[in-house]
Amino acid sequence: MPICINRVALLSFWVLNRGMSKKQIREIVENWIHEDGTIETGIKGVQLFKVSEAITCAPAVYEPAVIVIVNGTKEAVLDGHRYVYDDSKYMCCPISLPVEAGTPDCSPENPLLGVYISLDTRVMTELAIEMESIPGTIRKPQSGPVPQSLTLAHWDDSFTDALLRLLQLGDSPEDKAILGASRLRELYYAVLKGEAGEAARRAFGVGNEIARAIEYLSTRLDEAVTIEEMAAQVGMSRAVFHRKFKQATTMPPIQFVKSMKLNNAAMMIAGGMTVNEAAQGVGYASSSQFSREFKRMYGESPKQWSHTKPLPMETIGRSSHFFDQLQQSAL
Repeated sequence: MPICINRVALLSFWVLNRGMSKKQIREIVENWIHEDGTIETGIKGVQLFKVSEAITCAPAVYEPAVIVIVNGTKEAVLDGHRYVYDDSKYMCCPISLPVEAGTPDCSPENPLLGVYISLDTRVMTELAIEMESIPGTIRKPQSGPVPQSLTLAHWDDSFTDALLRLLQLGDSPEDKAILGASRLRELYYAVLKGEAGEAARRAFGVGNEIARAIEYLSTRLDEAVTIEEMAAQVGMSRAVFHRKFKQATTMPPIQFVKSMKLNNAAMMIAGGMTVNEAAQGVGYASSSQFSREFKRMYGESPKQWSHTKPLPMETIGRSSHFFDQLQQSAL
């Protein structure tokens, strides 16, 4: 006799199972981190964070990463577009982006808790290309609409299970050393298959010219990089590069370059650097020009900024030297 499966009951089981997995993930994070700040998990690129203080949105730079919230609410603003996410959606940022970000609803009673997972370019690229090379894979034409680079994605079963398996490696150095890379790869694969997958594959797979141009810029913020130079790096004309760049980032290249430089400078100043040091650090030869453009973007002079703004909570993924300069690690 055939066994009839009640679809409603099966769906309820899936929902319950996912909820239990999320609860386990939250419990692991709560057990690992007790004070505000960030801690290393021992798995390369994976950190846990806790924030108990409300912080208004301030200039920051998102590096390629997935940010997972297990308690509380996070906010990011890109070119006027507001993204609010909690434990119902994770954020995937496959390219470096200048944003404003904060934790406006945090409190000691309801802290922000989460996981920060840096996206390794080499591994993500390998996976994206492998996925695209599988026989029978349906590929969207590159001439079609470009997906938003900053993406909010629902937790699906693959992502939830992969994240839980990654965090369950716990405190065992042996387990993390032997299994950490493979379980992180499994999580990357879940991201590439999920709702953020199209944007991630666009950044790391075939046709990732805009991501490569941004990476080129990000390593040369202290230089006077031109739009023509960025376009030449990826073999595009200025006109084509301008169009595709704006589709991918929502900003024209010139605005993007200026935002990247000034957002990095704002973080440096908030972290204790002098105005001149910050200006030179992002390639401004003239401090007066830097101050004018800074005030035009943020409504305050750099000196006023240094007295009124906290360090943005978006600097995980930056180099350790940069953290040392800023004297604080944060999300």
